[in-house]
Formats: sequence, structure tokens, C-alpha cells
Amino acid sequence: MGEKTHRYERLLNTARSSVECSAEQSTICNDFSRKVLFIASLYATQGTRFSEAGANEDALACFSYGHGWLDAAVTCGYFRITAHRDIFTV
Repeated sequence: MGEKTHRYERLLNTARSSVECSAEQSTICNDFSRKVLFIASLYATQGTRFSEAGANEDALACFSYGHGWLDAAVTCGYFRITAHRDIFTV
């Protein structure tokens, strides 16, 4: 379980650095995109805390959920993929 948890942690961190907001600044869509990035970063942080505490199931859930937020926002067009296109379901 530990190896899978670390793999999903890397997946989420790679996904976070592989997207950028697609909407113009000062728009509602851009605000939403930034909120999604914030949510993904919160799940990454919490997942790391769980992982360090040995709670791999909880950590895996956080990393998976964080990536799910990003992946859904990419699919909806809120983000442009700048790298690692293969980790998204578009």
C-alpha cells in the first residue's frame, strides 16, 4: 500500500505542475480554476501528512481525490495541459 500511495502522490504533484488556467485573468472561470488548484494543493498537503503518519489508506484517498479535481477541471476546459498529457483522461 505504501508504494501505491507514493505513486499517487507523485501523480498528483505532477498533475499540479502540468496545468495552467485557460481563462482570462479577472474572470469567474479563472477564479474557479484557481480554487481547483487550491483544493488540489490542500489534498496534496493532507495526503502527505497522512502518509507521514502511516495512514496510507487516507493518504491515497487524498491524493486520488486531489487528482480527480484536476482531471475533471481539465476535461471541462478550465485548464490547459502544459506537460504530461498522458496522466489526464482527455
